[in-house]
Formats: sequence, structure tokens, C-alpha cells
Amino acid sequence: MDVTTTTKTILGVLLAAASLSAQDANLTFTATATISSPAKKASLPVTVHIDRFIADADRDKLKVALLAHDQSALKKQLASLPDLGSITVVEKQTPIKYAYARPTASGRLITVVTAQPVYFLGGGEKNAKPKAGYDLALALLVLDGSDSGDGELDPAVKVKLENGAIVTDGYGSEKVRLVKVVKVGKVQ
Repeated sequence: MDVTTTTKTILGVLLAAASLSAQDANLTFTATATISSPAKKASLPVTVHIDRFIADADRDKLKVALLAHDQSALKKQLASLPDLGSITVVEKQTPIKYAYARPTASGRLITVVTAQPVYFLGGGEKNAKPKAGYDLALALLVLDGSDSGDGELDPAVKVKLENGAIVTDGYGSEKVRLVKVVKVGKVQ
């Protein structure tokens, strides 16, 4: 392959990636958050709206805070980033500061993080209050090729890095599943 062909191939791949990225902007997903434990059963509507995905430079800055094992620095770094969308639970809207999609064998995995909790679920009280360090929220959308699937929501969480993997510590013991995740189209 000559240099001109190689350059054209590389440019074609870059343009295709830019086109795919542009298609991924301004996405909205609806889901139902469900909690099912011996103590609680509930379901609530959830909307995840993503205006755009995080820039690589901003993602690299967050990695530095994670590698330093500094939850406070991570929260400050997230808070300083532009809003990339929002998570809405019932009528409470929380800005997304991190949105990242990576391909999977059958679709993609979208991870979103907020710089503040969405809700304090558990904690042994009816109206649970904040606890130190549970300053973020995290949602995972596990999607198939048609952008539907399921996922998880950790509405108040600590995030840290252990052995190279991101590990979460949720505020409450209840697991919040996202079911019936569906892409509802682009918002104008």
C-alpha cells in the first residue's frame, strides 16, 4: 500500500469515527429503576440524556485523580467539567459530568457519572441523609445493537481504583437495576 492510499484509508477511518461520534451526540434513553429486596420494592422512571461524550483530555484528568486515590480531587475535577447531559429520576434532574461509550460484542456500554448524588437510597431511614464521601452517582447502560437493554444505577456512590479497575461503594445495600432501557431518539 502506498503513502497516498494509506493516508486516504486513515482519513476515511477518522471521518467515519467523527461521523459515528456526531451520531452519538444528543441521545436520550428512558428506563425503569427497580429495587427489589426483602425490605423494599419500588420502581421509578429514569431518563438519561447525553448531549455529548467526554473529551479525551477531560477523561485523562479524571484518571489522574482516580490513580491518586483521592475521592475529593475526583469530585472537584468532575464538578469543574462542563455538563454533558442529565439523569432525571422522577422530576429531579442531576447534571452528568462524565459520559463515555465503549463498544461491546453485541452493542455498547455507556457509563455516566454525576458530580453529586442523585438520591440517598437506604441508610436505615425513610428520608436518608448524606454520608461523607458518597458524593457521586453512576449509571451503566448495557445496550444491544439497537440501543436497548438494561443496566444499573448507583444513586450515591464512592468511586476508587483498585488493581487497575474502577470499584464503587454504594451508599445503601439496595441494588438499583435499570430495566427496559430504550433509546427514544434525538432531542431537537
